[in-house]
Amino acid sequence: MSSLHCGVDFGTTNSTIGLVQPDGAPVLIPVEGDEVTLPSALFFSFEDQSTHFGRSAVHEYMDGAEGRFMRALKSILGTSLMDETTQIGRERTSFQGLIGRFLGHLRDRLTAHTGQMPEHVVLGRPVFFVDGDADADRAAQDQLEAAARAVGFSHIEFQFEPVAAALHFERTLEGEALALVVDIGGGTSDFSVLRLSPERRTSTDRRDDILSTAGVHVGGTDFDRQLNIAKVMPQMGRGTETRDGKRQLPLWYFHDMATWHKINQLYRPQVVRDIRELQREAAEPEKLERFKHLLVHRSGHRLAGQVEKAKIALTDTPEIDITLDEPGLSLAIPTTRAEFEAASADLSEKIGAALDEALVAAGVTAEAIETVILTGGGAQVRQVRALVDTRFAHARIAQSDRFGAVGLGLAVDAARRFG
Repeated sequence: MSSLHCGVDFGTTNSTIGLVQPDGAPVLIPVEGDEVTLPSALFFSFEDQSTHFGRSAVHEYMDGAEGRFMRALKSILGTSLMDETTQIGRERTSFQGLIGRFLGHLRDRLTAHTGQMPEHVVLGRPVFFVDGDADADRAAQDQLEAAARAVGFSHIEFQFEPVAAALHFERTLEGEALALVVDIGGGTSDFSVLRLSPERRTSTDRRDDILSTAGVHVGGTDFDRQLNIAKVMPQMGRGTETRDGKRQLPLWYFHDMATWHKINQLYRPQVVRDIRELQREAAEPEKLERFKHLLVHRSGHRLAGQVEKAKIALTDTPEIDITLDEPGLSLAIPTTRAEFEAASADLSEKIGAALDEALVAAGVTAEAIETVILTGGGAQVRQVRALVDTRFAHARIAQSDRFGAVGLGLAVDAARRFG
């Protein structure tokens, strides 16, 4: 029996596993029931000590089960949090171990599907895990590789996620094209300029065809965060002054509550005590009472999920309420698309700057790009799509499989490297 090789896209928001079939076509395997995407989330139940993954983890948390919910773990790679541990029930667990546990679940799904233990894997990675810090970026890849190796992957290679998306798209081409990949994921935005053609797709060495890569640590969850900070956190106490009017309350509590991978760090008794103390001196203590509710009832992720839903809805509707309705807290915050776009304008600017960097590094102009390949859930954000449409009005805009293109491309790359 030949060794099994696959592509694994461990994403900030969703993860996939890709294999190449005997006829050469890549497919994504089911990873949760019949679903080929697995939300990158874990839930540790304190009721029966079980661990849930993906949609099951989200459902357990949303249903109010007692336990610990974790999401967006990829965002921690390369940061100081990787050196820390976190409380899971009665035990303290490293974030490296948590990432390994999620990758181990993906490995188990693959083994169950194929009947083989996986040996060879191409893992996707953003162009930059960490902006402006080469050492931290290198550490992030090393940490991901160590986590994968610890759960049984013995031969590990990496491919840039936008390059993988291009390799998948290339299978549909009938002629040569100069392409730009725009991959807006949950935690990063990545860009590649490549030469694609039917003749090139069988080559095992594509280095000369990759004209440039660029990226920035901005993704869909950052748009969630900015909307949360601008519209929701003021109702929780952000911007509130002390009674004497001499200062505002510390901002970091509210900013962390709006940041997916930092919410869990707030569920500590000391933070609850801090908020109670701040209530005594706040001009609007009732707002901090709402924030305290989020802490005591561990509702921060539920609120973040509602903000994410509102962000998605604002793609198609000009106004929506951000809502949270549970015993002890009921919110309905009117939010317009214009407010969302104003709150996230700096993110769009950063994405535009990284896109320009990719063109400059490739030595090409925007007018030279013949095809733009859009992938990633963040590419659906209205102002991101408008940015692409405006700069590349002359080009073919190809909407790739927004959650599966990278995993499919990684499978193609794995077949070339290991097949």
